[in-house]
Amino acid sequence: NVGAVAELFDISCLYHTSGFANITDFTYALWHAAPSFLTASSIISVLHPVGTPAILGQHYYVTNPVGGVGVSPKWDFTSQGATRGNPNAYVVASKVASLNAPTGAQDIAWVQLAAVTGSLATEVYRTDTRGGQPPAT
Repeated sequence: NVGAVAELFDISCLYHTSGFANITDFTYALWHAAPSFLTASSIISVLHPVGTPAILGQHYYVTNPVGGVGVSPKWDFTSQGATRGNPNAYVVASKVASLNAPTGAQDIAWVQLAAVTGSLATEVYRTDTRGGQPPAT
């Protein structure tokens, strides 16, 4: 697998709480404090049997569906939450625009993406990033 692997959570219930403004920084710090043997995939595998409605789906990369060359990001909501079992509850997207993260070069760029396949969304935005730059080697 190439690129990011992420479990996606619905945190809308936290919107009007004091912790919402700092949730990105908090989770980033928590991840860096975790033992090095803990991988994103191992945490995700533990969360799946829990079946919490807060888990919306997963984000990972797949072979580009147009031409089969390179990889494209996929947001997959087919196995969790309210859209579980819906074969169209995903989107594979391509970049429309990019902007350097205003927080500095250590954070991956903010991007606007447009749907290529799937019915989950027509646009996806990645903003408020922390870390995420690929390793130097």
